[in-house]
Amino acid sequence: MTLTVYAERAGRLWRIAEMCARCAAATPDCRVLATAAPPARTTPAGTDRQTPTPAATARAGVAAVFSDHRPSPTTDASPSPATTPSPAPARVPHTRAASSRASSRAASRPAKRWGKIAQRIVPHDLEPDVLRLELIELGDAFRAYQQRPEPDLPLLAELHERKARAFGLWADVSGDDSLRHEAHRAEKAAQTTLEMHANRGGQAIGDTADGSVPVVERLLTRTQAVHARTVLDYVQAHAPHPEPEVHLAVLMLTLRAARAGAGNVTGQDLTGWLQDDAERVLQLLLDADWLRLPGSIGEVMAARPEGPVAVTVPALLPEQPRPFTFGKVTRARISGWAQRAVGDRKIRKKKATASARLLALYTAAHTRPDGRLGHAQDGGLHLDQATAFCALTPDQVAEHVELLVAADWLAEADIAGDRLRGQLTERVLPLGGLL
Repeated sequence: MTLTVYAERAGRLWRIAEMCARCAAATPDCRVLATAAPPARTTPAGTDRQTPTPAATARAGVAAVFSDHRPSPTTDASPSPATTPSPAPARVPHTRAASSRASSRAASRPAKRWGKIAQRIVPHDLEPDVLRLELIELGDAFRAYQQRPEPDLPLLAELHERKARAFGLWADVSGDDSLRHEAHRAEKAAQTTLEMHANRGGQAIGDTADGSVPVVERLLTRTQAVHARTVLDYVQAHAPHPEPEVHLAVLMLTLRAARAGAGNVTGQDLTGWLQDDAERVLQLLLDADWLRLPGSIGEVMAARPEGPVAVTVPALLPEQPRPFTFGKVTRARISGWAQRAVGDRKIRKKKATASARLLALYTAAHTRPDGRLGHAQDGGLHLDQATAFCALTPDQVAEHVELLVAADWLAEADIAGDRLRGQLTERVLPLGGLL
């Protein structure tokens, strides 16, 4: 028997107990304080050996300890104080070799680390051990990344990828669905981070002669550009009148009201988009019940930036089927991108019509990373789709394309068959939609 002490509940509760040497060796983080003497063995009959008496054992200094009562010395019928032996003081026996080795191994075994990641405690007994260590290291790595003075998007994407794998394995081990949901979130975060790095650093590879792309600070990420093209398709399908001015107003108002069905506008916004046609276009939208105003058209036109008017688009109200899935940050980015495109300074100087500004926006939304129009396999933009969005006839496209070339929007352009081919100039590459 051994006298041991061991910890429970992550070191918050200590227990002292008697147990056999084998149990002590098998108990995690167990320390052996002392070992009791083995019980005396009985000798077989006919041998000269005799079983030692408890008194003799006590005099030898190996009296049993722990739960046993200390033995009393043997006395005769008429004991005499002079002849009665006094028991020697019992000493605590030394630990046996096996128990000493087990105790040494337990003492040399380091305590398991615990950690925290994504507001979750990593259990100290999580198995397999390599998963526990990976989660702890990831938590430390994320906290170290937050202390960096400058962002490192490739490193952050790698951390998210490691987190996705680790949380997926953790979910398999524990059966916790919330861990699997966290793994999916980490996968999306890694993809978004890589896209941000590609967009901001120009890492995407296009089809230029040397296979490289200029380093450009993009206004939209690839995902945001996909959402922007979704808005353009929606405007083409739901504009109440086939006029370019109506398409332009529907586009800009849709971007303002995309999330809640209502958005703020000022008279300056409307005149910037539509010049002198603003009141007429608003009346067309009101008559078609596509737009609702809290007051009169004159009040909207007189609205100042410090007091904008909230207009409502009934088809985009929350109780209606949602045509868009992006959040408020993406909505603001796309709205700012569209405002930059339709309000381009050089295009305004050429007194471009609403059709020309819509065509400029459409070309920017459908470019590859190197600025060329359309997908590589298509070899340009489909004329029928571009003219439908811009409310143009095919015969009018060439005239507006020449205006965009003169305004330094397109570096080159060519119309052949049913395709519009060309490339954005370097100055407008940040507006490119990254097909």
